[in-house]
Amino acid sequence: MDSDNDWSTILTDHPIFSLPKLSSEPAAKRRSSLELSSNTLPDFTNVKEDSETPSGRRQVMLLKGADLILAAGKQIRMASLNDARLNQGPAKTYKTLHTPNIQFEIQQIVLNPSGKLLAVAGTYQVAVVVLPRSTFARLVPDTIDCKSVQVGQYYHASEASAPIAKIDWHPWGEAGSTLLVMTIDGKLREYDISIETEEPQQLLSFMPEKKFKSFHAEDPSEREVVSFTLGKGGADWGPLTLYALTRSGDIHAICPYMPKNASVPSSYVHALDCFVSAKREYLAHDTSSSKDLSMLYDYQHKYVSALLKQLPSGTIIPGLSRSVLMHPPTIVKLQPTRQGPFLLQPSPRMLDGSEGGFATDISYLVFGLQQDDPDDGGGEPMYLGAVLVAYQDGRIDVCLDVEKVEAKWEGKQNQGLPMLAVYENVDLGLVSLLKQASDKDLDLLQGNHPLFYSDPIHDDTVYAYHAFGVHSLHLGPVFQDLVSALRVEGDDEISLQEALQNSTCTTVQPILSTYSIERRCSNPVTGVAIPNDVYLTYTIFILTSAMRVTTFPLSLQDESKQKQEESFTTEDFGGNTATAFFTPLDGPAAYMSLLDDESYKPPDVLLRPSGLPSSPRLSLPPSGSKELVLTPETLRFVGTTVANLRAQIHEIQLAYQTAERRVALQQQELIRQVEKCRNLNQLNEHMRQDSLGEIPKRIDSIEDRQKTLLGRLDRTLQALMQKACPELSEHEMKWFDELKRMKEEISRSGRYDGESLVARTRQLEREFSRLIPNLKAIAEKEKRHKEKLAENTRVLGASQAFELGERSSYERGRLHELETDLVRLASQLDLNLERPPTR
Repeated sequence: MDSDNDWSTILTDHPIFSLPKLSSEPAAKRRSSLELSSNTLPDFTNVKEDSETPSGRRQVMLLKGADLILAAGKQIRMASLNDARLNQGPAKTYKTLHTPNIQFEIQQIVLNPSGKLLAVAGTYQVAVVVLPRSTFARLVPDTIDCKSVQVGQYYHASEASAPIAKIDWHPWGEAGSTLLVMTIDGKLREYDISIETEEPQQLLSFMPEKKFKSFHAEDPSEREVVSFTLGKGGADWGPLTLYALTRSGDIHAICPYMPKNASVPSSYVHALDCFVSAKREYLAHDTSSSKDLSMLYDYQHKYVSALLKQLPSGTIIPGLSRSVLMHPPTIVKLQPTRQGPFLLQPSPRMLDGSEGGFATDISYLVFGLQQDDPDDGGGEPMYLGAVLVAYQDGRIDVCLDVEKVEAKWEGKQNQGLPMLAVYENVDLGLVSLLKQASDKDLDLLQGNHPLFYSDPIHDDTVYAYHAFGVHSLHLGPVFQDLVSALRVEGDDEISLQEALQNSTCTTVQPILSTYSIERRCSNPVTGVAIPNDVYLTYTIFILTSAMRVTTFPLSLQDESKQKQEESFTTEDFGGNTATAFFTPLDGPAAYMSLLDDESYKPPDVLLRPSGLPSSPRLSLPPSGSKELVLTPETLRFVGTTVANLRAQIHEIQLAYQTAERRVALQQQELIRQVEKCRNLNQLNEHMRQDSLGEIPKRIDSIEDRQKTLLGRLDRTLQALMQKACPELSEHEMKWFDELKRMKEEISRSGRYDGESLVARTRQLEREFSRLIPNLKAIAEKEKRHKEKLAENTRVLGASQAFELGERSSYERGRLHELETDLVRLASQLDLNLERPPTR
């Protein structure tokens, strides 16, 4: 793209972002129903079917490659961003998918892993749409007929059915057709669209059934599930773990869970087998282990062994991983138990000025780090997991998954409660934002429903969008500091605690603000999308309830550079023997640099690693009048904004001055270093010329001295041998006798002795000299004979030799007939003929 605002310019007036046409309500009333204000707050807090009010979970926009999919009311629209970028004229169009089975207000849309199926959900109903091919934009009609089918009408379309909390596709579902539907009553139903759309393949319950004859003093919000997420990991039970979040903030988990028809990587099955085997081996050497723990590991071993049996024959490890069709093992007859609620240690803190709020969404992030030490795993990646929980008041709890959830089944043993370590509590600043207008506006938080959207490219970045805007959360520094703390050698707990205390916090940056201080209302954000396509720029698309789209270009992070900086900063040069020669000597340094020992780091105000603006962009609801009404709240907001801008301008000016001083200092240091290098070159040349005549003399002197030392060494060695053994030993005498015998055998009695080896050798040399000329002549004659034969052979070709053979056979036949006639004639004349010559 040529500039940052290109996508905003292209999509601002695109007809796909027009509001759906409904003639039953006036336009002004429709616009007000899309805003969160004190008048429309009851519509946001009460669940209503077929309501345009963007309450609860909303995700109505996504990207399929370069195609934009948008849900507007009961319609599903599609447009190609490539066509919109190329055709920037007024002729911008989109296609509407004709789906007669969808007669409800769409609140959620989710694309399956293969990109062919689209799951849509309303307040109570769920449907699946088969998307058209990528060439849909070339079709002439504006409406495209698509096959659609409703899912589980008996469970999700009746009046008594529970509202839908969230829908999602399982990433390991066979052919990407496994749809998970969670309702607020805590029941998760798994549907395989390729097999059956009415009855679920599996049913998981995160809430136990109520006993009518017993009394439980519990909050109703503890039994209302608002969201769920799948765990992640490499060589543990993370990918087989399902987390659920209740409205009260309780987290529950079920493990193991696998789709009825799953496509599981073979490498994960082998890694899980190694993990369980190591646990069992450790338990075998631990004499203090309980019987319940041993039984649990036996169940896990049976489960993993059943998975290994489903692998095709010939699968070896290590080897190329591939997806294998598997089914959940039934060797363990017990059902997986519900684990939780999780203990949050330490207890999360409440935000200042807030009475707390209900939980709205949960997300599981994983950070994979490649280990460079071959002794610790041969380059296997190490995974750090984090669980993020969002609340209505803008609080986000960042919890570390330090105690991984393991597979457990129902039983009478005391299993205890799992635990999550609360790392920090992130404040999005919604309470302070609403307090700028009035304390009464804090009631608008009841209609707030923050949701998470994970970055498809960077695993350590997540976006939180809510009723008042969008925030970016970057957890990369947090994970890097935790990895550095875990790499502390030894069992020094003090060093580990210091590393954890000095660790950084999550980088929170507001991107978009939709709250109007003047009107005390806001347009909630209903969709966030980031393309993961090579033909589109790395950009974030944000959609509000008023169908207003805002885009921000993002910057790709150089992971290789981060790893290089991390390895550079963590390396200990002092203890490395390879760099011992570079250790400075004691005393004053020969050269003092004007620069610091640490590398220069630009000011934070100039760093924008994500490419997002430092101040959030405003996307306010449209005002009824064109004139600006000045109120104390408006003036207070303007004053705060101006003060923030002035502070940023002042910081930028200071950063600019600091950078200028740094450039001037580096230029001076460059001049000093160039001058120092010139002096060193001159000194080196002077030393080389002075020592050029002395070096040969020193070499000759060293050689003479070496010869003298070698002579002295030989004399000393001979003296030592004579002193240690003045007479010959038995072996030495035998050796000398053998030398004499060999001398006699070689020379015999004298020079002319014919039996000596010397005489026999000389006679052999004379015979060789005599025979070699004849042998050379014979070899030369044989060579000429072969050349002559070769020439005769080369005279006739194959066809000529064949014709010559035929002619020879014909002449031989005529001679035979002539001989027969002569013999017959001689017999008639009584003559005696001589015997004919033989052939």
